[in-house]
Amino acid sequence: MQRIVIPGEKISDTSVRMHNTLIHNGKTYSTIVGLYNDEKSTLIPLEGLWNPAYGDTVVGVIEEDRLNTYNVNLNSPYKGLLISKFVQEQLNKGDVVEASVKELDKTQTVVLMRPRKLSGGKIFSITPSKVPRVLGKGNNMLKELSTSTKSSIIVGHNGVVWIKGGNMQLAMDAILRIQEEAHTSGLTDRIKEMLSKGN
Repeated sequence: MQRIVIPGEKISDTSVRMHNTLIHNGKTYSTIVGLYNDEKSTLIPLEGLWNPAYGDTVVGVIEEDRLNTYNVNLNSPYKGLLISKFVQEQLNKGDVVEASVKELDKTQTVVLMRPRKLSGGKIFSITPSKVPRVLGKGNNMLKELSTSTKSSIIVGHNGVVWIKGGNMQLAMDAILRIQEEAHTSGLTDRIKEMLSKGN
């Protein structure tokens, strides 16, 4: 049985080690708002911030060009930073870029590497905790979305999505539906049906 739990709510009378929980006096408590499955002992975040990790793909917007660095808005509590000497092309305020996380420094700034300017298209945000569902196993869901809509799609681990070309509206609607129904079963089939019908 699945049930919604809130931070501080007891989810087990025994010690169960899993992400987003803490153990106190041999009992397990949730530290997030999430969906807990008693039978499988799984806790799926319903909301969640992005925790930067090395190699994460991000999509961001150039906010400022300062001397030897670019400040990048990552739509998160963390600021992004690109060092000019690693940037191959001229970037300006408002440009959308795809990059990878190099490190999270002591000031909680995400240092980025391998930037690529994304021209045209549009960006929108989803909850970062839903990104793995949008990508799917082995990026299968993302491939399905791209193939069916003929759109170029980049999904950042920070929850920012860039789409260009093809049926952008359908791609966007499908991604937002995945976000809404990420915790439900049979979602892949429903999304495939939605894409095949084109609505």
